Parts: sequence; C-alpha cells; structure tokens
Amino acid sequence: MRATIIHSQSTQEYWFEEGCHIQEIGNRSDDPQVSVARARVPPGRRTRWHCLEATVERYLVTAGQGVVEVGDLPPSRVVAGDLVVIPSGMRQRIHNDGECDLVFYAICSPRFDKRNYRPLEPED
Repeated sequence: MRATIIHSQSTQEYWFEEGCHIQEIGNRSDDPQVSVARARVPPGRRTRWHCLEATVERYLVTAGQGVVEVGDLPPSRVVAGDLVVIPSGMRQRIHNDGECDLVFYAICSPRFDKRNYRPLEPED
C-alpha cells in the first residue's frame, strides 16, 4: 500500500439495489482490509433487508435521522454522530423517517465485495 489522497469529488454516486445511493470513497485491491462508501437514503425510503457475508460493516451517520434494524435488536433511532456495528452475516436495514437525506459512511472490513452481498427480500 502507498500513501494516497482520495478526493470524494472524483467518484460518482450510483443507485444500489439495496435501495440507496452509494458513492465509493475507497474500495481498492491494494487496501483489502477496509472499504469506505458514502450512502444516502432519501426521505421516506427504507433499504431492503440484506446481509454481508464474511464482512463486518459499520454505519457512521453524518446527516439526517432514521431507524436502523440489525439482527434481532429492537429498531433504534440514529442521528448524526451515531455508529452502528453490524457483524458478518447479520440482517440489516435502515429507514429514513426524516425530512432530509439520511447520510452515513459504510465502513466494511474486509473491503466490500458485491459477491458477499445477500438480499433477504425482493427489490421494491
């Protein structure tokens, strides 16, 4: 690995089947231990139930508010500054019940690999 600066403006946001917009900030083969993506859930939207196999994910909420559901935990309100830790293979989804975008960073270790993504309900 080498020292690198990745400017967020250099990556494009795209719609992901989970039900949110994703901007890959860092997901590189020369840094396989971690990936960082910015996720954006519009008001009134909910991501679908899914899990990541062989990957621990963390949501670091930076804007907006919502309700996150992880495994069998009761639904929990999240706001900017909250961190949600999601063990490998555990079901998860998040709902934006606010009036502005819910934005969070999805930090995965090891790095996110689409082959490890498992939808647990049909796409809307």
